[in-house]
Amino acid sequence: MAYVNVPKDLTKVKTKVALNLTKRQLICFSIAAAIGIPIYFLSKGAVGSSAAVLFMIGSMLPFFFLAMFERDGQPAEKILRNILRFRLWPGVRPYKTENLYLYLQKEGKPIADKTAKKPAAAASGKRPAGKGKQG
Repeated sequence: MAYVNVPKDLTKVKTKVALNLTKRQLICFSIAAAIGIPIYFLSKGAVGSSAAVLFMIGSMLPFFFLAMFERDGQPAEKILRNILRFRLWPGVRPYKTENLYLYLQKEGKPIADKTAKKPAAAASGKRPAGKGKQG
């Protein structure tokens, strides 16, 4: 009997277009080839074959990275955009907490004095633990 694996999370399933690659991967690989192959042929005569291959690989690697890298369901350019946006244009925090201890220090009284003068547990009507009614 035939057996087919069905993933538990269907949001991670990507549709394959051709050669078992997604549309995004095909576009990035095509751009890499359109940039890398002319660089190889134009630089082969000036620097030699080995150095031309290294230039070609170096020019194609960013596009391979964009095609293949994905973290937490986000592609590489979204991650890079979020990092740059956070570093270059930090936003204003909409909510700022108030520091209670700083507020108490502005009054001129130490924090320990305010907490030490609380009434005892017996004066507040509470019974100590384990001394309840038994019956």
